[in-house]
Amino acid sequence: MVTGVTKGFRYKMRLVYAHFPINVTIVDKVTKEVQEIGDLVEIRNFLGERRTRRVEMLGGVVITRSEIVKDELILEGNDIDNVSQSAATIQQSTLVRNKDIRKFLDGIYVSQKGEIREEL
Repeated sequence: MVTGVTKGFRYKMRLVYAHFPINVTIVDKVTKEVQEIGDLVEIRNFLGERRTRRVEMLGGVVITRSEIVKDELILEGNDIDNVSQSAATIQQSTLVRNKDIRKFLDGIYVSQKGEIREEL
């Protein structure tokens, strides 16, 4: 509990694709504009589908794109339950159905989780 208030929690998620590149846009819920930091994720072109998947972050969770790594999303917040549930919702929205999951490994997966540390 003290860790969340003093440091915060960070989950890093990687976009994995072999067949069709996954397009992710981060949108602000209130203004509906594409921004660097937001609380709504729109996932497009997952396995070539035309359907747009929208995932809202839970209270206090902010999502950004990593500037260092190409296909990486960073979720940050003070409540570990909300941060981890938001990451799980993003991962579950990109499940492969009606295909061989050994061949189609595409999706968005959690690659790292922990506390927010100031990077020097």
